[in-house]
Amino acid sequence: MSRLSNETAGAGTGAAEESTDSPPLIERVLAPFQRFVRTESASGLVLLACTALALAWANSPWAASYEHFWETELTVGLGPLTAQTTVHHLINDGLMAVFFFVVGLEIKREMLAGELASVRQAALPIAAAAGGMLVPALLYLSLNAGTPGEPGWAVPMATDIAFALGVLALLGDRVPLGVRVFLAALAIVDDIGAVLVIALFYSGGIAWHALSFAGALLLLAIGANVAGVRRPWAYAAIGLLLWGAILSSGIHGTIAGVLLAMTIPARTRIDEGNFLRRARGALSRFEVAHEPGASPLKDPEHQAAVQQLERLAEQLQPPLLRLEHALHGVVAFAIMPLFALANAGVPLGLAQLEGGPTTSVALGIALGLIAGKPIGITLFAWGAVRLGFASLPQAVTWRLIGGTGLLGGIGFTMALFIAGLAFVNEPGLLVAAKLGILGASLIAGLAGWLVLRRGSTPTVS
Repeated sequence: MSRLSNETAGAGTGAAEESTDSPPLIERVLAPFQRFVRTESASGLVLLACTALALAWANSPWAASYEHFWETELTVGLGPLTAQTTVHHLINDGLMAVFFFVVGLEIKREMLAGELASVRQAALPIAAAAGGMLVPALLYLSLNAGTPGEPGWAVPMATDIAFALGVLALLGDRVPLGVRVFLAALAIVDDIGAVLVIALFYSGGIAWHALSFAGALLLLAIGANVAGVRRPWAYAAIGLLLWGAILSSGIHGTIAGVLLAMTIPARTRIDEGNFLRRARGALSRFEVAHEPGASPLKDPEHQAAVQQLERLAEQLQPPLLRLEHALHGVVAFAIMPLFALANAGVPLGLAQLEGGPTTSVALGIALGLIAGKPIGITLFAWGAVRLGFASLPQAVTWRLIGGTGLLGGIGFTMALFIAGLAFVNEPGLLVAAKLGILGASLIAGLAGWLVLRRGSTPTVS
């Protein structure tokens, strides 16, 4: 009986040890979803699914409920301060400010330590992005100058980095790493251009008192950076006030996200050598205090060592990187899909294009994205290389640059956003613009995928 009890106890102990080594049930359930989220094309696929859902909803027997739902009125308040808005405006003016904040973090990172950190590195994507913005705008204006559709000239200038990189990820190792780096840097410069365009051309009359208050808040955020403040909540509080001030000034509120991002600290508290020395010390104390089978809850030495490791890791990682990492999933898998769901639903069919301005708007956007983007990107990149300002990345050919230019024609998120600003009081032209964006983005994405697939071979490791 004793032997049986011992064997049973041993088996129980072994089972307990085995269960300790194996991941908990919740981790095993969530693992497939976590693997999906980490794939490069995941956010693009979610965005595509939400776009399809919006289109299906807007073209179903329940189409009236689509418009009614997103235009539902809300009252947003904080204490005595209240404001009336709609679900649609809350997404476009509020949540998209978080999207632009992450865009601003990416821009700052690239300018400090990425592809835009040196003039030589930045020359090629800057030249390509300039061509990718200028040529589409000119082609659009060639059809719409002097018409009611003229305000939409900036719509085909935009590139959707999530969709473009998602299509590129589908090709795997068939394209060189230099293509992905070039496309990412180009899209970042493109975002800078879009932010400037929104601030300069799609803002209302300026209320200078509100703008002055916004300037004071921006100086406060810069001062917090200089003083060494690293807590996200401090910048979040300033950012919320900054967003309200920018919105009240007549400039679009999303610009507040980019401005705030520029004030987020990018410095570390300790250097790598200091981190390694102190981390080894903490691990040594943890090892000395370790007793097999003892609960960490009962050992203050364990807890102190772990807490020190956490503090060291926080001090080594700049707030800019921590915030970018923390918000990436929220933006990619919540805010952008929600934006697509609220903005991509348009009635399909040629009946929406009544001729005149609506047709010109749709054709101008399609021409700009499908033809203007690849022509402008390739031509200006060639000019920069030809003049000696830049050089092509290793293993990247002009055919691959042309295919990347086609992927740049996937306008989508930013294009839809600018269209909403350009035609805020012209619902007919806005529908035409959305049709042009969706159709052109689909064609540009497919064309770019085909060109890159045929113009490259798998990388041999």
